[in-house]
Amino acid sequence: MPETPDTPETSGGASAFHDLSTFLALPRVNSLALSADGGRLVAAVQNLSGDGTRFVSGLWEIDPAGARDAVRLTRSDKGESGPAFGPDGTLHFLSGRPGDIDDAEGEHEGPALWALPPRGEAAVVARHPGGIAGYTVARDSGALGHVGGLLPGAADAETHDRLRKERKDAKVTAILYESGPTRAWDHDLGPEDPHVFVRATADAAPVDAGGQGAGIEDAGDVALSPDGTRVAYTRFVTGRVPDENRTAVVIADATTGKQLHVLGDLEHLYEAPVFTGDGTAVVCSRMFYPTYDEPWDGTLVRIDLADGEVSDLLPGFDNWPGGAVCSPADDTLFFTADEKGHRPVFRRDPDGTVTRLTASGAYGSLCVAPDGRTLYALRNAIDSPPRPVRLDAATADQTPAELPAPGGVGELPGTLTEVHVEADDGFRVRGWLVLPEGASAERPAPLLVSVHGGPQGSWNAWTWRWNPWPFAARGYAVLLPDPALSTGYGQRNHERGWGQWGGRPYDDVMALTDAAEGRDDIDSGRTALAGGSYGGYMANRVATGTDRFRAIVSHAGLWDIRMFQGDTDVPWYFQRIFGDPLTRPERYEADSPYENAAKIRTPMLVIHGAKDYRVPVGQGSALFQDLQRFEVPAKFLYFPDENHWILSPGHIKVWYETFLNFIDHHTLGTEWRRPGLL
Repeated sequence: MPETPDTPETSGGASAFHDLSTFLALPRVNSLALSADGGRLVAAVQNLSGDGTRFVSGLWEIDPAGARDAVRLTRSDKGESGPAFGPDGTLHFLSGRPGDIDDAEGEHEGPALWALPPRGEAAVVARHPGGIAGYTVARDSGALGHVGGLLPGAADAETHDRLRKERKDAKVTAILYESGPTRAWDHDLGPEDPHVFVRATADAAPVDAGGQGAGIEDAGDVALSPDGTRVAYTRFVTGRVPDENRTAVVIADATTGKQLHVLGDLEHLYEAPVFTGDGTAVVCSRMFYPTYDEPWDGTLVRIDLADGEVSDLLPGFDNWPGGAVCSPADDTLFFTADEKGHRPVFRRDPDGTVTRLTASGAYGSLCVAPDGRTLYALRNAIDSPPRPVRLDAATADQTPAELPAPGGVGELPGTLTEVHVEADDGFRVRGWLVLPEGASAERPAPLLVSVHGGPQGSWNAWTWRWNPWPFAARGYAVLLPDPALSTGYGQRNHERGWGQWGGRPYDDVMALTDAAEGRDDIDSGRTALAGGSYGGYMANRVATGTDRFRAIVSHAGLWDIRMFQGDTDVPWYFQRIFGDPLTRPERYEADSPYENAAKIRTPMLVIHGAKDYRVPVGQGSALFQDLQRFEVPAKFLYFPDENHWILSPGHIKVWYETFLNFIDHHTLGTEWRRPGLL
């Protein structure tokens, strides 16, 4: 019998969201891969490890026709991820599992590239000392490209391996920086520089197609042309001064490593290259790099490999496109973009016409069938986790067909609606409102306002980290506002909030809160507010600006922006948008919550991970110290081993328990309950 996880049973009104252990055990579908002939569809699915302490990914076969249940293909303690098919039907994936002849004792570090043929056992087809960070497969030739690091002084993988062992034996972990950034999100950059290696066949010697730069955040951002003769990848380019740091797209000869085109300049950020179906051009994302006065803006561009000409594929498209894939059949392009609380799939025809293909939901992991007539994708929404779906490439605003797969969540403990309000500048802002079961005028629900991060982001998709449904299961309504600076509302929504992090976005959050509290099924006297990253900043800003909330939760929030700007992993970016603190201190003074620390009256829960380099933990520590100094009821949930996000199952459970118990205590008046493991 095929193995398929059971949908959580609901009895007596209980759902998977009423018990955090059940919630954490739900399977998580992460990515899709379609075979070259369109006959096989594979998904990477995360499940809890046997001891419940880790999430482990495995590969599942999904029936593209939707007639059969999903079947598990792989299983190991290390897990398997990043599925991709070769032209002969071989399924490739990354895994750190031992077991092949070259690694019988598991002495190799990091993931290797494995290949599972249509018939037979999986075997390693590529290794790199320290592990492979990402890979790609040529659609027609089967050539392989992978990303691996090289230490300074290493011209090849063998020398790199020797130098790694010398450092390890000498117990040297020091890194010497001479330029560029030193950290990214949760890890130190260097001393290795990621390089792209290409081999025409599994037995061929790898060709070094070039380095990606130590500052690159997505080393797996690499693509091969269908015939395997060209490779495209992103490269971090260190500027003469930090303000000139950029990301470019490099196109190189895959057989020699010679660079053919470099798409990069001081005004734009280029990333996510993909080859067109015929291999004559590369499509990539181009973002206008923000300045003190101008916000981000984005489009998709095409670079012709014959003459290097660059053309804008979406002139006049008002939202920011991403996730582009090209049809194997012709010059049709498919992409996604945030739009008014959704992230639809769009089709761009060769004549430039753009058609929206989906009516609702947020989409990703697009896969195009060989004839270009069918797409497969992962669809999710605020009220649905990622589910594999099939779409007709020709039908506008359709509801796709869902395919049987792991990851069903059963019944939700509430319903979803929207809130709209006109801001005082005439702009119409909106947000999602989750209503718990039983909320009514007779039984109004307490309200949690949850502000998203970014601030360039949108509440339009399922999230496992800030999921509203455990709060709905506890009886809370949850408002998910999209204020100024949110994506999906046109460039105007970025312009109206630019340069005033704590101004226009704050006003929009308050206006949407007013609208939600004005409903008769919401108890306006019992409202809490929370947010993470930029949302944590907004929580801090709200705490210093009003006492209307019963409780505030600040996760990884900015407190002192001037100190933050010098300590974050991307200081040059924040100096671009806030200005030089020595010569243009105005925005730091206007937008730093700590300037008004003495005004806080609302009880606060501060949450931070020690390995957070984007918003360093000193921001949370300083906030907690100021709250104690001004005798504000406060707690600090500190994670020594977590980063900007809380990722391990045990810590996720503690995060939800502490969060829920804190707002219960201050919003509902219940007795404070300290989580058992704390």
